[in-house]
Amino acid sequence: MSFTNKTVVVTGGAKGIGEGCIRSFFRENANVVIIDIDKKAGTTLHDELGARSLFIECDISKEQQVKNAMNKAAAVYGGIDVLVNNAGIMKYASVTDTTEELWDTILNTNLKGAFFCAKYAIPYMQKRGGGVVINMSSAQAFMAQDKVAAYATSKTAMLGLTRSIAVDYAPDIRCVALCPGGIDTPLNREAFAKSPDPKATEQATIDLHLVQRLGTPEDIGEMALFAASEKGSFLNGHPIRVDGGIGVKIGGSGAK
Repeated sequence: MSFTNKTVVVTGGAKGIGEGCIRSFFRENANVVIIDIDKKAGTTLHDELGARSLFIECDISKEQQVKNAMNKAAAVYGGIDVLVNNAGIMKYASVTDTTEELWDTILNTNLKGAFFCAKYAIPYMQKRGGGVVINMSSAQAFMAQDKVAAYATSKTAMLGLTRSIAVDYAPDIRCVALCPGGIDTPLNREAFAKSPDPKATEQATIDLHLVQRLGTPEDIGEMALFAASEKGSFLNGHPIRVDGGIGVKIGGSGAK
């Protein structure tokens, strides 16, 4: 799955799932563009990778910043072939506890940011004759834990954005959504740490997955790599659950 001479842009690429995607594509010889609001983390990863990598500091909820970032990526590497819309945030609140400001913050990053990135990356893909957009949704597009009203809504809406991109730009540009389960990322580690019993919360999360472990950023990076490659060329417009079997098992089946 060589991506030699291909340019891959990953938002939220400095840490967690985004970093996993960056490392997978970089290993397959892609030019990788790390887009992130975290300058320190982005610079650190860029410095480690060196050649064939570029870091662009960007708040993807701001349209002009996104436009500038995509223009810069294309200028440096001659175009864009793959966009991974990964950047996202999660804050816990029920509908009645969610302020308008919190709702807007989450939706602006998780959904509007993905829209902006696709809007300005797709024209460069068209100039190359095609490309792939990968939208990072979530298992919570199909189910929800408590107090994630805005987050679950944003990730569910990503499936609609995925279908629309796939329909509007077929057959030259494909778009798929990846829907991870519980992944061992700094964001989840932070959530565990805030619970009354971090170890018990982590184990309870693990127990939801049939594979009996959290996923890794590399698990998602490898699926993104496959979906963007020629081996995934028959994938278009659909969600792909990369979730360790979360939500498959129901009660009442008896003990093993």
